[in-house]
Amino acid sequence: MGISVSGMGEVTGTPDTVEVDLGVSVLAATVDEATSLAAERAEALIAALTSNGVAQDDITTTDYSIYPEYDYSTNAQRLLGYRVSNTVRAKIRDVQETGPVLDSVTSAAGDEVRISGLRFSIEDNADLITAAREAAWNDAMAKATQLAELSGQTLGAATSISETVSNPPTPIPYAVEDSGGGERAMTPIEPGTSAVTINLQVEFAFE
Repeated sequence: MGISVSGMGEVTGTPDTVEVDLGVSVLAATVDEATSLAAERAEALIAALTSNGVAQDDITTTDYSIYPEYDYSTNAQRLLGYRVSNTVRAKIRDVQETGPVLDSVTSAAGDEVRISGLRFSIEDNADLITAAREAAWNDAMAKATQLAELSGQTLGAATSISETVSNPPTPIPYAVEDSGGGERAMTPIEPGTSAVTINLQVEFAFE
């Protein structure tokens, strides 16, 4: 006979890593032309990443596609050309350089560049997990102690503990600002804070 309670602990910290999906999307009259141009733009994009400190091992291809594109505005479909898309996921380990890296990529890849979003996270989160776990345990213990007292029982030792850790990335929309004077403004990127959350399910025995 005993009691089962849940405890939750949450600690916030500053993100130390950002992942971003970027790529190129090219439309051309033939497949050969489209694949050639897409390859050229993708190589420029990857070169911009590596020249700005992104490690080659932190760049992963996530999508590559080729398909015909049609115009359906009239009764008869008309072939516009062939669309080639190439997308990579890059991990930027210096979050303060996120804006300059993205600006360099957009300049290198040109109008064909595509950026779908950013996700900030805390990769080195060991200390935050320790603090969140302690907070979750204190929360569970406080609940169990109160419930035991209310029921006239004496709380005993914990007999079962299960833990769930949550460290969801923080999505940040990406947009290029125009200075209005012919020169593009530097892209401001603010990582904000991310939370590490631990939920404990604890069973206690009664003495």
